[in-house]
Amino acid sequence: MALHSATLCFRSVPAQPRNSVKYGHPTAKPPGFSCPLSPLTVRLKVKGNAYSGDGAPETKESPLVVCFGEMLIDFVPTTNGLSLAEAPAFKKAPGGAPANVAVGVARLGGSSAFIGKVGEDEFGYMLANILKENNVINEGMRFDPGARTALAFVTLRKDGDREFMFYRNPSADMLLQEAELDFGLIKKAKIFHYGSISLITDPCKSAHIAAAKAAKDADVILSYDPNLRLPLWPSAESAREGILSIWETADIIKISEEEISFLTKGEDPYDDAVVRKLFHPNLKLLLVTEGPDGCRYYTKEFSGRVKGFKVDAVDTTGAGDAFVAGILSQLAVDLSLLQKEEKLRDALKFANACGALTVTERGAIPALPTREAVLNAMRQSVF
Repeated sequence: MALHSATLCFRSVPAQPRNSVKYGHPTAKPPGFSCPLSPLTVRLKVKGNAYSGDGAPETKESPLVVCFGEMLIDFVPTTNGLSLAEAPAFKKAPGGAPANVAVGVARLGGSSAFIGKVGEDEFGYMLANILKENNVINEGMRFDPGARTALAFVTLRKDGDREFMFYRNPSADMLLQEAELDFGLIKKAKIFHYGSISLITDPCKSAHIAAAKAAKDADVILSYDPNLRLPLWPSAESAREGILSIWETADIIKISEEEISFLTKGEDPYDDAVVRKLFHPNLKLLLVTEGPDGCRYYTKEFSGRVKGFKVDAVDTTGAGDAFVAGILSQLAVDLSLLQKEEKLRDALKFANACGALTVTERGAIPALPTREAVLNAMRQSVF
Protein backbone atom coordinates (compact mmCIF):
# COMPACT_ATOMS: atom_id res chain seq x y z
CA MET A 1 0.00 0.00 0.00
CA ALA A 2 1.58 3.20 -1.14
CA LEU A 3 1.58 6.33 0.97
CA HIS A 4 0.55 9.18 -1.32
CA SER A 5 1.74 12.70 -0.85
CA ALA A 6 -0.52 14.85 1.28
CA THR A 7 -0.30 18.09 3.19
CA LEU A 8 -0.85 17.44 6.89
CA CYS A 9 -0.30 19.46 10.02
CA PHE A 10 1.81 17.61 12.59
CA ARG A 11 2.91 18.67 16.01
CA SER A 12 5.97 16.74 17.15
CA VAL A 13 6.09 15.70 20.79
CA PRO A 14 9.62 14.64 21.68
CA ALA A 15 10.17 12.36 24.63
CA GLN A 16 12.02 13.96 27.49
CA PRO A 17 15.02 12.35 29.17
CA ARG A 18 14.14 10.93 32.55
CA ASN A 19 17.51 10.30 34.09
CA SER A 20 21.12 11.23 33.49
CA VAL A 21 22.97 8.31 31.89
CA LYS A 22 26.25 7.80 30.08
CA TYR A 23 26.20 6.27 26.65
CA GLY A 24 28.97 4.05 25.39
CA HIS A 25 30.48 3.75 21.93
CA PRO A 26 28.32 2.74 18.97
CA THR A 27 27.81 -0.99 18.62
CA ALA A 28 29.36 -2.84 15.70
CA LYS A 29 27.03 -3.20 12.73
CA PRO A 30 26.04 -6.75 11.72
CA PRO A 31 27.13 -7.96 8.26
CA GLY A 32 25.21 -6.23 5.50
CA PHE A 33 23.76 -3.69 7.89
CA SER A 34 24.10 -0.05 6.97
CA CYS A 35 23.02 2.81 9.15
CA PRO A 36 24.32 6.38 9.32
CA LEU A 37 23.05 6.62 12.90
CA SER A 38 24.26 3.55 14.76
CA PRO A 39 22.31 2.53 17.85
CA LEU A 40 24.15 3.44 21.00
CA THR A 41 24.94 0.98 23.72
CA VAL A 42 23.35 2.00 26.97
CA ARG A 43 24.66 0.48 30.16
CA LEU A 44 22.33 1.20 32.99
CA LYS A 45 22.42 0.31 36.64
CA VAL A 46 18.94 1.32 37.62
CA LYS A 47 17.30 0.98 40.96
CA GLY A 48 13.72 -0.19 40.57
CA ASN A 49 10.97 0.15 43.14
CA ALA A 50 8.49 -2.58 43.97
CA TYR A 51 5.11 -1.13 44.88
CA SER A 52 3.92 -1.91 48.38
CA GLY A 53 0.36 -1.70 49.64
CA ASP A 54 0.98 1.40 51.75
CA GLY A 55 2.39 3.29 48.77
CA ALA A 56 5.97 3.25 50.09
CA PRO A 57 8.58 2.27 47.50
CA GLU A 58 10.84 -0.66 48.25
CA THR A 59 14.17 -0.04 46.53
CA LYS A 60 15.67 -3.12 44.87
CA GLU A 61 17.92 -3.82 41.91
CA SER A 62 15.80 -3.85 38.76
CA PRO A 63 16.55 -6.72 36.35
CA LEU A 64 16.24 -6.29 32.61
CA VAL A 65 12.97 -6.45 30.65
CA VAL A 66 13.65 -7.00 26.93
CA CYS A 67 10.82 -6.14 24.52
CA PHE A 68 10.73 -7.56 20.99
CA GLY A 69 8.71 -6.45 17.98
CA GLU A 70 7.49 -3.37 16.17
CA MET A 71 8.16 0.32 16.71
CA LEU A 72 6.34 2.84 14.53
CA ILE A 73 4.84 6.29 14.24
CA ASP A 74 1.21 6.82 15.27
CA PHE A 75 -0.57 9.78 13.72
CA VAL A 76 -3.36 10.71 16.12
CA PRO A 77 -6.11 13.20 15.14
CA THR A 78 -6.12 16.39 17.16
CA THR A 79 -9.94 16.24 17.23
CA ASN A 80 -11.87 13.20 18.46
CA GLY A 81 -14.98 11.83 16.81
CA LEU A 82 -13.98 12.48 13.20
CA SER A 83 -12.97 10.11 10.44
CA LEU A 84 -9.42 10.19 9.12
CA ALA A 85 -10.60 12.11 6.07
CA GLU A 86 -12.37 14.69 8.24
CA ALA A 87 -9.56 15.21 10.78
CA PRO A 88 -8.06 18.70 10.36
CA ALA A 89 -4.65 17.78 11.78
CA PHE A 90 -2.68 14.93 13.33
CA LYS A 91 -0.26 14.70 16.21
CA LYS A 92 2.84 12.64 15.43
CA ALA A 93 3.54 10.19 18.28
CA PRO A 94 6.02 7.31 18.59
CA GLY A 95 4.38 3.97 19.25
CA GLY A 96 4.33 0.23 18.65
CA ALA A 97 3.21 -2.01 21.52
CA PRO A 98 6.54 -3.67 22.43
CA ALA A 99 8.40 -0.35 22.24
CA ASN A 100 5.69 1.28 24.36
CA VAL A 101 6.23 -1.35 27.05
CA ALA A 102 10.01 -0.86 26.95
CA VAL A 103 9.66 2.90 27.45
CA GLY A 104 6.95 2.36 30.05
CA VAL A 105 9.19 0.10 32.14
CA ALA A 106 12.07 2.59 31.94
CA ARG A 107 9.87 5.54 32.95
CA LEU A 108 8.69 3.54 35.95
CA GLY A 109 12.29 3.20 37.14
CA GLY A 110 13.08 -0.21 35.66
CA SER A 111 15.73 -1.34 33.19
CA SER A 112 14.52 -2.21 29.69
CA ALA A 113 15.73 -2.90 26.17
CA PHE A 114 14.08 -2.98 22.75
CA ILE A 115 14.82 -5.37 19.88
CA GLY A 116 13.29 -4.57 16.50
CA LYS A 117 13.79 -2.93 13.13
CA VAL A 118 12.93 0.47 11.69
CA GLY A 119 13.63 2.14 8.37
CA GLU A 120 16.87 3.92 7.62
CA ASP A 121 14.88 7.14 7.42
CA GLU A 122 14.12 10.20 9.52
CA PHE A 123 11.33 8.48 11.42
CA GLY A 124 13.61 5.53 12.20
CA TYR A 125 16.33 7.81 13.53
CA MET A 126 13.77 9.70 15.57
CA LEU A 127 12.51 6.48 17.17
CA ALA A 128 16.04 5.33 18.00
CA ASN A 129 16.71 8.65 19.70
CA ILE A 130 13.45 8.48 21.65
CA LEU A 131 14.47 5.11 23.06
CA LYS A 132 17.87 6.53 24.00
CA GLU A 133 16.36 9.63 25.60
CA ASN A 134 14.05 7.45 27.68
CA ASN A 135 16.92 5.26 28.95
CA VAL A 136 15.87 2.20 26.94
CA ILE A 137 18.81 0.07 25.79
CA ASN A 138 18.62 0.18 21.99
CA GLU A 139 21.66 -1.86 20.97
CA GLY A 140 19.30 -4.54 19.60
CA MET A 141 17.67 -2.08 17.21
CA ARG A 142 18.36 -2.46 13.49
CA PHE A 143 17.83 -0.15 10.51
CA ASP A 144 16.72 -1.30 7.04
CA PRO A 145 17.99 0.74 4.06
CA GLY A 146 15.31 -0.61 1.73
CA ALA A 147 12.10 -0.31 3.73
CA ARG A 148 10.33 2.51 5.53
CA THR A 149 9.45 2.82 9.19
CA ALA A 150 5.85 1.70 9.73
CA LEU A 151 3.11 4.31 10.08
CA ALA A 152 -0.33 4.01 11.68
CA PHE A 153 -3.12 6.56 11.40
CA VAL A 154 -5.45 6.34 14.37
CA THR A 155 -9.13 7.32 14.35
CA LEU A 156 -10.34 8.45 17.77
CA ARG A 157 -14.02 8.16 18.60
CA LYS A 158 -15.57 10.65 20.99
CA ASP A 159 -15.04 8.22 23.89
CA GLY A 160 -11.30 8.11 23.13
CA ASP A 161 -11.36 4.56 21.73
CA ARG A 162 -9.64 4.03 18.42
CA GLU A 163 -9.33 2.28 15.08
CA PHE A 164 -6.16 1.93 13.01
CA MET A 165 -5.09 2.34 9.38
CA PHE A 166 -1.59 0.92 8.81
CA TYR A 167 1.02 1.67 6.12
CA ARG A 168 3.25 -1.43 5.79
CA ASN A 169 4.15 -2.83 2.36
CA PRO A 170 6.40 -4.09 3.79
CA SER A 171 7.61 -1.89 6.62
CA ALA A 172 11.04 -2.35 8.16
CA ASP A 173 9.78 -4.10 11.30
CA MET A 174 8.53 -6.98 9.13
CA LEU A 175 12.04 -7.57 7.74
CA LEU A 176 14.03 -8.27 10.91
CA GLN A 177 16.10 -11.41 10.35
CA GLU A 178 17.25 -14.05 12.80
CA ALA A 179 20.89 -13.25 11.92
CA GLU A 180 20.34 -9.68 13.15
CA LEU A 181 19.19 -10.68 16.63
CA ASP A 182 21.25 -9.73 19.67
CA PHE A 183 21.10 -13.08 21.48
CA GLY A 184 23.44 -11.85 24.21
CA LEU A 185 20.95 -9.15 25.14
CA ILE A 186 18.05 -11.61 25.10
CA LYS A 187 19.83 -14.00 27.46
CA LYS A 188 20.51 -11.18 29.95
CA ALA A 189 16.80 -10.55 30.39
CA LYS A 190 14.72 -11.42 33.42
CA ILE A 191 11.56 -11.03 31.32
CA PHE A 192 11.23 -11.23 27.51
CA HIS A 193 8.07 -9.51 26.25
CA TYR A 194 6.48 -9.67 22.79
CA GLY A 195 3.22 -9.48 20.83
CA SER A 196 1.76 -11.27 17.82
CA ILE A 197 2.24 -8.73 15.02
CA SER A 198 5.80 -9.96 14.55
CA LEU A 199 4.36 -13.42 13.72
CA ILE A 200 2.46 -12.35 10.62
CA THR A 201 5.17 -12.77 7.95
CA ASP A 202 8.73 -13.98 7.51
CA PRO A 203 11.51 -13.15 8.05
CA CYS A 204 10.32 -11.46 11.25
CA LYS A 205 8.24 -14.50 12.24
CA SER A 206 11.31 -16.74 12.19
CA ALA A 207 13.30 -14.13 14.13
CA HIS A 208 10.52 -13.94 16.73
CA ILE A 209 10.43 -17.70 17.22
CA ALA A 210 14.24 -17.90 17.47
CA ALA A 211 14.38 -15.04 19.97
CA ALA A 212 11.68 -16.57 22.19
CA LYS A 213 13.38 -19.97 22.09
CA ALA A 214 16.71 -18.42 23.10
CA ALA A 215 14.98 -16.66 26.00
CA LYS A 216 13.20 -19.84 27.10
CA ASP A 217 16.42 -21.84 26.94
CA ALA A 218 18.05 -19.21 29.17
CA ASP A 219 15.23 -19.54 31.76
CA VAL A 220 13.91 -16.06 30.97
CA ILE A 221 10.24 -15.42 31.82
CA LEU A 222 8.19 -15.05 28.62
CA SER A 223 5.49 -12.36 28.59
CA TYR A 224 2.92 -12.27 25.75
CA ASP A 225 0.37 -9.62 24.80
CA PRO A 226 -1.35 -10.73 21.55
CA ASN A 227 -2.33 -7.12 20.75
CA LEU A 228 -4.88 -8.15 18.11
CA ARG A 229 -4.78 -5.99 14.97
CA LEU A 230 -6.99 -7.84 12.49
CA PRO A 231 -6.34 -5.53 9.49
CA LEU A 232 -2.70 -6.61 9.47
CA TRP A 233 -3.46 -10.34 9.11
CA PRO A 234 -4.46 -12.06 5.84
CA SER A 235 -7.66 -13.32 7.51
CA ALA A 236 -9.33 -13.69 10.89
CA GLU A 237 -8.56 -17.39 10.93
CA SER A 238 -4.87 -16.84 10.20
CA ALA A 239 -4.79 -14.31 13.04
CA ARG A 240 -6.39 -16.79 15.44
CA GLU A 241 -4.01 -19.57 14.40
CA GLY A 242 -0.98 -17.29 14.54
CA ILE A 243 -1.78 -15.91 17.98
CA LEU A 244 -2.44 -19.38 19.42
CA SER A 245 0.61 -20.95 17.73
CA ILE A 246 2.89 -19.67 20.51
CA TRP A 247 0.29 -19.54 23.28
CA GLU A 248 1.61 -22.44 25.34
CA THR A 249 5.19 -21.19 25.48
CA ALA A 250 4.32 -18.04 27.45
CA ASP A 251 4.64 -17.75 31.24
CA ILE A 252 2.56 -14.55 31.47
CA ILE A 253 -0.24 -13.57 29.08
CA LYS A 254 -2.24 -10.36 29.01
CA ILE A 255 -5.42 -10.25 26.93
CA SER A 256 -8.45 -8.00 26.52
CA GLU A 257 -12.13 -8.90 26.56
CA GLU A 258 -12.24 -8.44 22.79
CA GLU A 259 -9.34 -10.86 22.33
CA ILE A 260 -11.02 -13.51 24.51
CA SER A 261 -14.15 -13.36 22.33
CA PHE A 262 -12.02 -13.55 19.19
CA LEU A 263 -9.86 -16.48 20.33
CA THR A 264 -12.84 -18.47 21.65
CA LYS A 265 -14.95 -17.71 18.55
CA GLY A 266 -17.55 -15.61 20.29
CA GLU A 267 -17.76 -17.04 23.80
CA ASP A 268 -18.51 -14.81 26.79
CA PRO A 269 -15.31 -13.02 27.88
CA TYR A 270 -16.79 -12.38 31.36
CA ASP A 271 -17.34 -16.08 32.07
CA ASP A 272 -14.47 -17.42 34.18
CA ALA A 273 -14.97 -20.88 32.70
CA VAL A 274 -14.37 -19.43 29.23
CA VAL A 275 -11.23 -17.59 30.37
CA ARG A 276 -9.92 -20.74 32.06
CA LYS A 277 -10.00 -22.49 28.67
CA LEU A 278 -7.14 -20.17 27.70
CA PHE A 279 -5.09 -21.11 30.77
CA HIS A 280 -2.47 -23.63 29.66
CA PRO A 281 -0.61 -25.97 32.08
CA ASN A 282 2.67 -24.03 32.12
CA LEU A 283 1.10 -20.57 32.46
CA LYS A 284 1.99 -18.64 35.62
CA LEU A 285 -0.33 -15.65 35.22
CA LEU A 286 -3.20 -14.77 32.90
CA LEU A 287 -4.38 -11.16 32.98
CA VAL A 288 -7.59 -9.82 31.43
CA THR A 289 -7.79 -6.04 31.06
CA GLU A 290 -11.18 -4.34 31.12
CA GLY A 291 -10.31 -0.67 30.55
CA PRO A 292 -11.72 1.62 33.25
CA ASP A 293 -13.20 -1.40 35.05
CA GLY A 294 -9.72 -2.68 35.93
CA CYS A 295 -8.48 -6.21 35.38
CA ARG A 296 -8.93 -9.85 36.27
CA TYR A 297 -6.10 -12.19 37.20
CA TYR A 298 -5.79 -15.97 37.08
CA THR A 299 -3.09 -18.28 38.42
CA LYS A 300 -3.19 -21.99 39.21
CA GLU A 301 -3.86 -21.20 42.87
CA PHE A 302 -6.11 -18.13 42.87
CA SER A 303 -8.02 -15.61 40.78
CA GLY A 304 -9.79 -12.31 41.29
CA ARG A 305 -10.49 -8.80 40.09
CA VAL A 306 -8.78 -5.46 40.80
CA LYS A 307 -10.85 -2.30 40.29
CA GLY A 308 -9.71 0.30 37.80
CA PHE A 309 -9.71 4.07 37.92
CA LYS A 310 -12.32 6.23 36.23
CA VAL A 311 -10.82 9.03 34.14
CA ASP A 312 -11.88 11.21 31.22
CA ALA A 313 -10.33 9.36 28.29
CA VAL A 314 -8.69 11.49 25.63
CA ASP A 315 -6.88 8.70 23.76
CA THR A 316 -6.81 5.04 24.78
CA THR A 317 -3.78 4.28 22.57
CA GLY A 318 -1.07 2.72 24.72
CA ALA A 319 -3.25 2.11 27.79
CA GLY A 320 -2.80 -1.66 27.64
CA ASP A 321 0.94 -1.26 27.08
CA ALA A 322 1.19 1.06 30.10
CA PHE A 323 -0.63 -1.60 32.14
CA VAL A 324 1.80 -4.26 30.93
CA ALA A 325 4.78 -2.02 31.74
CA GLY A 326 3.33 -1.45 35.20
CA ILE A 327 2.99 -5.13 36.07
CA LEU A 328 6.24 -6.26 34.39
CA SER A 329 8.21 -3.55 36.20
CA GLN A 330 7.00 -5.09 39.46
CA LEU A 331 7.45 -8.73 38.45
CA ALA A 332 10.99 -8.11 37.22
CA VAL A 333 11.88 -7.01 40.73
CA ASP A 334 9.93 -9.69 42.60
CA LEU A 335 8.62 -12.83 40.89
CA SER A 336 7.19 -14.02 44.20
CA LEU A 337 4.20 -11.81 43.34
CA LEU A 338 3.02 -14.75 41.26
CA GLN A 339 2.52 -16.80 44.44
CA LYS A 340 1.39 -14.04 46.83
CA GLU A 341 -2.10 -12.84 45.99
CA GLU A 342 -2.19 -9.69 48.11
CA LYS A 343 1.14 -8.47 46.75
CA LEU A 344 -0.03 -9.27 43.22
CA ARG A 345 -3.21 -7.26 43.80
CA ASP A 346 -1.14 -4.27 44.93
CA ALA A 347 1.02 -4.54 41.82
CA LEU A 348 -2.07 -4.76 39.60
CA LYS A 349 -3.57 -1.69 41.27
CA PHE A 350 -0.36 0.12 40.32
CA ALA A 351 -0.61 -1.24 36.75
CA ASN A 352 -4.24 -0.09 36.48
CA ALA A 353 -3.15 3.40 37.53
CA CYS A 354 -0.46 3.37 34.82
CA GLY A 355 -3.10 2.62 32.20
CA ALA A 356 -5.50 5.24 33.56
CA LEU A 357 -2.92 8.03 33.47
CA THR A 358 -1.96 7.14 29.91
CA VAL A 359 -5.45 7.65 28.46
CA THR A 360 -5.58 11.25 29.72
CA GLU A 361 -3.12 12.36 27.00
CA ARG A 362 -2.81 11.80 23.25
CA GLY A 363 -0.40 9.25 21.82
CA ALA A 364 1.23 6.22 23.40
CA ILE A 365 4.86 6.92 24.34
CA PRO A 366 4.29 10.65 25.00
CA ALA A 367 1.59 9.75 27.53
CA LEU A 368 3.37 6.98 29.46
CA PRO A 369 3.71 8.03 33.12
CA THR A 370 6.70 8.05 35.43
CA ARG A 371 6.66 6.02 38.62
CA GLU A 372 6.48 9.21 40.66
CA ALA A 373 3.42 10.41 38.74
CA VAL A 374 1.64 7.10 39.30
CA LEU A 375 2.38 6.95 43.03
CA ASN A 376 1.46 10.59 43.52
CA ALA A 377 -1.84 10.12 41.72
CA MET A 378 -2.64 7.04 43.79
CA ARG A 379 -1.77 8.75 47.08
CA GLN A 380 -3.78 11.83 46.20
CA SER A 381 -6.71 9.77 44.87
CA VAL A 382 -7.03 12.03 41.85
CA PHE A 383 -8.77 9.33 39.84
